[in-house]
Amino acid sequence: MVISTIADQVARQVENVADTVSETFFEPVIRLGVTGLARSGKTVFITSLVANLLDRGRMSGLSAAAQGRIEAAYLQPQPDDTVPRFAYEDHLGALKASAPRWPDSTRAVSELRLSLRVKPRGLLGGLSGPRVIHVDIVDYPGEWLLDLALLDKSYADWSAEEFVKLGGRDEAAAFLQEARAVDGAAQHDEPLAARLAEAFTGYLTAAREAGYYDCAPGRFLLPGDLEGSPVLTFAPLPEAAGAGRKALIREMERRFEAYKAKVVKPFFRDHFARIDRQVVLLDALGAIHKGPRAVEDMRRAMSDILGAFRPGRNAFLTRLLSGRRVEKILFAATKADHLHHAQHADLTAIVEAMLRSASDRARFAGAETKAMALASVRATVEDELRHDGDVLACVRGKLLESGKQAAFYPGELPSDPSRLLQPARDGADSWLDGDYQIMNFAPAVLDLSPGDGPPHIRLDRAAEFLIGDRL
Repeated sequence: MVISTIADQVARQVENVADTVSETFFEPVIRLGVTGLARSGKTVFITSLVANLLDRGRMSGLSAAAQGRIEAAYLQPQPDDTVPRFAYEDHLGALKASAPRWPDSTRAVSELRLSLRVKPRGLLGGLSGPRVIHVDIVDYPGEWLLDLALLDKSYADWSAEEFVKLGGRDEAAAFLQEARAVDGAAQHDEPLAARLAEAFTGYLTAAREAGYYDCAPGRFLLPGDLEGSPVLTFAPLPEAAGAGRKALIREMERRFEAYKAKVVKPFFRDHFARIDRQVVLLDALGAIHKGPRAVEDMRRAMSDILGAFRPGRNAFLTRLLSGRRVEKILFAATKADHLHHAQHADLTAIVEAMLRSASDRARFAGAETKAMALASVRATVEDELRHDGDVLACVRGKLLESGKQAAFYPGELPSDPSRLLQPARDGADSWLDGDYQIMNFAPAVLDLSPGDGPPHIRLDRAAEFLIGDRL
């Protein structure tokens, strides 16, 4: 195990040396990671970002675009031959159809390379001419990031933690009944192992639907081509004294260790460890709608995710000797178009407060962080309604379920984030002074002028924070 770990480190350092030399002396590469938990809008974010970098009419907040220094943008074959290409054309086609629909969600790692021909600013622009900068966008499920915390845990520790956590969740009742009826010291039985893994997966699925965000191992929810394999056929079990080498609990432990070695570590080595700019998307409005428990669970999950980033500045020698570190992290609250713009500042403040301790740790390590409310593709227009003599700032759009046009007022977010975060920390069952609603809007029909990408909210400012300094 030690020799394998050393070999992985040496191989990664050799790759980093090659990447650094190539970027320094030839064409710079920005590796931009995009992640977030389920239904946070990763696919729509990437699709709209690429479309708006190809056609930059709505990107005035990106200084290189506003100054006219981006002379051309084009998609190139991705550099990693073993990683699926992000299906940009299919996803954009779904949004631009006569009956538009939201693209399918992220279920595995994918990648896309967008190349920009950029004229340097100032006097250098006339002396050196334009240069090519590659933006490699890596899309991966946020659930997989939560798996990185498993690397420091033994099977016994993980099982003990899971049983403590599951004890307070109704969604786990069926699995707990099954697991507690099993004798872990008995001979391993494959149908029983499969039944336990299926019950545990059922719990994880139900917990995610109920608004919990700490649903790991992530591949149980997004198995891909690993579905049904032994590496995904395990579950936590109570401690079994005197269990022999062929006992059920020992086989579960072996598979847990195989999951870490053959699934989690390769993901970290091949994808995650090479990222230097990162977007973490949050459906904060969805969590607020589900209640205090969901908000607190999201806060903890986001803190765990941020702890995996190894943030810090990318000095040349540091990259040569010890690998990349994430330089910038953007926390983006998506679906800002579900709120009137008057509430966007409050939503941003809530996200900032939710992630305060995690962001402080990242900044202390040298990374730059930012919170922002955005909409990758705007699906609504703003409106006002009168109700009991008051004027309510609303949004109007086509409802996803019925296809009918509707005006929607979600409730007024507090200007003081502690009014939400403190009840969440205290374990409150519901909000005392408000009920926050959410609607699912269908994408609006896109009628784009030449040179314009899809309409959005602050996507240009997000791009400026993430890659503007490199352009």
